[in-house]
Amino acid sequence: MPEAILEPDLPIIDPHHHLWDRTQGNTGDLPPPRHGFEAMLRMVPHYLFDELLADMTRGHNVIGTVYMECGSMYRAEAAPAFRPVGETEFVNGVAAMAASGLYGDSRACAGIVGHVDLTIGAPARAVLEAHIAAGGGRFRGIRHAASSDPDPAVLGPLGHRAAGLYLDARFREGFAQLAPLEMSFDAWMLEPQLGDLVDLARAFPETTIVLDHVGTPLGIGTYAGRREERFAGWLANIQALAALPNVFVKLGGLAMVFPGFDSFMAATPASSTQLAAEWRPYIDACIQAFGPTRCMFESNFPVDIGSCTYDVLWNAFKVLSQGYSADDKTALFNDTARRVYRLDI
Repeated sequence: MPEAILEPDLPIIDPHHHLWDRTQGNTGDLPPPRHGFEAMLRMVPHYLFDELLADMTRGHNVIGTVYMECGSMYRAEAAPAFRPVGETEFVNGVAAMAASGLYGDSRACAGIVGHVDLTIGAPARAVLEAHIAAGGGRFRGIRHAASSDPDPAVLGPLGHRAAGLYLDARFREGFAQLAPLEMSFDAWMLEPQLGDLVDLARAFPETTIVLDHVGTPLGIGTYAGRREERFAGWLANIQALAALPNVFVKLGGLAMVFPGFDSFMAATPASSTQLAAEWRPYIDACIQAFGPTRCMFESNFPVDIGSCTYDVLWNAFKVLSQGYSADDKTALFNDTARRVYRLDI
């Protein structure tokens, strides 16, 4: 039975979702998925504006969103460094559809976060400028993920990055191009890597940095059954990041496979109260460390569909925020995202 929507009038800016079409070339019988991320992709091979709009209008008051890069619609014929600009062009078209008002008052993709390979160094500036030109005034920054782990069972098909990316000198040469263009940086990495982000944020205090998915605590592969054991180390890094005023944190992503919660791909879908109980130690610790004005709830859809639907996910966040003041809820659900991504919604 569907859950009743909690606090349906509370304005929400969803600062982290994706759009993709992975149906092309998927012909014939596919082998069983070898990893939870692959299983999620099988569930959602196609997630474009129609699917996003259906989720946004499930009952919560989602007034706008920020798109997060995921490798969609790259330019096929561009030079390699400029291929990701195609994703910004594509998403800006979706944003223009939403801004027409034909689909309601919500403003999907009001902010766009794209991808630039910062390991090209100083030439990254030209790619950033191309994104800005293609973004129709909506381009706000980039994400260059650093997620890596020596255990191939942890990341599965996403395990193709070398360790230490954020410490690399050439990467930092590219990273230095962000602040002069007033671009932010989203970081996706795994809990054991968080010290690298602390070092990066200290080295570039003028750059706004957003840690995605509360730093992705791990509970699969060699980390299975060790979440509680590793919590203190995760918390120490979260507190170190919170001490740096240029760093913000997204509260979400815990519905993915990586933390290894019981709710992921459960035979009986979890309720919002069960999800809140699983996620509470990480969410509460982040809010306590950063304060509500530097935290923002995120959907991470459609990736997080492996544990719940969009409406249940936002219900879980509302359960987690019970007891907070109206001002704190405003920050957590919309104002922090509005400020960080400079949205006019």
